[in-house]
Order: sequence, then C-alpha cells, then structure tokens
Amino acid sequence: MRSGARGKPTSVVEVTNVSQHGFWLLLDERERFLAFEHFPWFRDVSIGQLCKVELPHPHHLYWPDLDIDLAVESIDHPDRFPLVSQSKKRVQPPNGVER
Repeated sequence: MRSGARGKPTSVVEVTNVSQHGFWLLLDERERFLAFEHFPWFRDVSIGQLCKVELPHPHHLYWPDLDIDLAVESIDHPDRFPLVSQSKKRVQPPNGVER
C-alpha cells in the first residue's frame, strides 16, 4: 500500500524567537533576524500579530493583522533601505497647548 502524496508545508515562514531587541524569522530554511532598530513598527505588537506572517510571493512577506508588507531583501540588506518609520512625538509648548 502506498501513502498519498505529501501536501504543501503548512508554514513556509515562521517566527522562531522574540527578544527585546527584535525577532527571528525562519524562511527558506534560513533564519533571519529583524532588529526593532531597523523595523520599529513591530516593537509594540502582540506575539499573535507578529507570528501571523504570510509569504504571498517568494521575496515578499505580509503581516495581515498589521497591514505590513516587507521585501525579504530589506531584511538581508537593511543598509539598502535606510528609511526607518518613526512615530511623531507630540510637542507641548510652555503654554500647555499641544501642536
């Protein structure tokens, strides 16, 4: 008796570890580290949101709960992608009125 054909892997991309400095993704049998310094929009999300990651294309990652798209190349070569998203801090002038 022969077994049926194996199906597709259930997870082609997986978050394997999270630390205060960033998190690790297992992708194509290779682990990659995403430092919060370079990818700050992941810093304050829940583990559930972080772990729900998809690979819609071979070189493209997507976090649907966060609506974040990321090129794999930006993880491998963050120096080629120097722009880092930063939230704007509210400035409170001496008179107490926020701008």
